[in-house]
Amino acid sequence: MQYALDDFFHYLTVERGLSPNTIQSYQRDLKQYQIFLEHSQNLSDWESVSRAHIMKYLYDLNDKGRSAATIARLLSSIRLFHQFLIREKVTSEDPSLHIETPKKERKLPKVLSSTDVDKLLNIQPQDPLSARNKAMLEMLYATGLRVTELVSLKVSDLHLMMGFVRCLGKGSKERIVPLGDLAKEAAETYIKEYRETLVKHKPTEELFVNHHGNSLSRQGFWKILKAVAKEVGIEKEITPHTLRHSFATHLLENGADLRAVQEMLGHADISTTQIYTHVTKSRLKDVYRSYHPRA
Repeated sequence: MQYALDDFFHYLTVERGLSPNTIQSYQRDLKQYQIFLEHSQNLSDWESVSRAHIMKYLYDLNDKGRSAATIARLLSSIRLFHQFLIREKVTSEDPSLHIETPKKERKLPKVLSSTDVDKLLNIQPQDPLSARNKAMLEMLYATGLRVTELVSLKVSDLHLMMGFVRCLGKGSKERIVPLGDLAKEAAETYIKEYRETLVKHKPTEELFVNHHGNSLSRQGFWKILKAVAKEVGIEKEITPHTLRHSFATHLLENGADLRAVQEMLGHADISTTQIYTHVTKSRLKDVYRSYHPRA
């Protein structure tokens, strides 16, 4: 069974061009699935897997308290894998066909208020690290980049005179996102006055580096964000994605076109972007309840 999985992961890497993080997610999902089939169902080949086996697996996940969103994601991985097995003629039937996807509870993304964003971005660059942090946070809020996209940026991806940044999103899809004046100014200050001190003359193209001059990791950025939020007195839970959510929500609240926001976020499907219209409606209701005398 392992050989077919290895072929599938190779296919995702070479033919689909998926990111290492996405492939790791598929590996985790399908490893759990393989262990269940081998240990609980005593199966040793993919041809023997039936619809009943997959249903048992999903029920088992539900009994263990997995959320509908998690089960839906695992089922999506299983479906893609079984479609691959059919294409490669490893199996003759797809046992995942006609299995209904659990309905996910749609949670509204958490966003920061404009006041909290101002607090978070009110960093005065006094040394290389504070200048880097200022540039990263300004850019994240100005562009709505995913944290992986942000820490993967090269110096050559930044076009300050033209006012845009180029990034590679999911599936290695390139997109161009405009940069606001404040983000451009913070990035320019960091690059011209401070970046060389952090890089320490190493031949590196990474835009944002850690204090050793090496590539900044996603976890490293997460720690920086939490530290800055704590320092400025933001008590609500905040993640790198919170700034992405805030970017999209604030644009729509101020009249931006949904299609334009979809393009800037790099969403393949506009239905993913539409969640932010629900956020803005929810916020309007809160304002109404707070201020209307007969609410």
